[in-house]
Amino acid sequence: MRINNHNHKIIFVHGLGQSSSSWDETASLLSKDIESACISLFSEVAEEEITYKNLYHKFKEYCKQETEPLNLCGISLGAVLSLNYAIDYPAKVRSLILIAPQYKMPRLLLRLQNMLFLILPEAYFKKDGFTKKGLIRLTNSMLDLKFEDKLSSILCKTLIICGEKDTANKRAAISLKRKIPTANLRLVKNAGHEVNVEAPYRLADILNSFYADMDSRH
Repeated sequence: MRINNHNHKIIFVHGLGQSSSSWDETASLLSKDIESACISLFSEVAEEEITYKNLYHKFKEYCKQETEPLNLCGISLGAVLSLNYAIDYPAKVRSLILIAPQYKMPRLLLRLQNMLFLILPEAYFKKDGFTKKGLIRLTNSMLDLKFEDKLSSILCKTLIICGEKDTANKRAAISLKRKIPTANLRLVKNAGHEVNVEAPYRLADILNSFYADMDSRH
């Protein structure tokens, strides 16, 4: 049975330090029957306005344009946004793929990260289009995020993916699999945090299998 192109449009959501083009190679390797779109989180948002709340609002506005239930695939920050949306709007989400996810922000890790940012030169941040102050503002705005009490409400087909070398997120990925009733877990060998950049061929194979399986069950 062929995958229905209309029903399998993937919305890719990139992570911090990435852009929509970070998905290009993975998207090019998907089955010809799978459509994809990549949201650009930081475009048209003033640097001083980049907070989690504002990014989530932009993400919701983007999703509102889609008339059919969504197939969301997010990595890191994108996974947090996708998870947040699936909890808030369960009827709008058909499937959920979370790569290197967190469901309860690691406050100590984020604070240590911000301390490191403080001592790094400003030039270090320019490559990602941020200022040091802006990046610290964004991470600070995420410190209190936690979705643990709402995970059991997610009923759409869910796949959690994490690079085997991504020690900062692997434990959360394994735990998240246990907490979402419909979730499965795939660990990607020899890959770190940016699975979409480091292992696009293996990621595309996983996504193709995920959607083929969805199709075979209907």
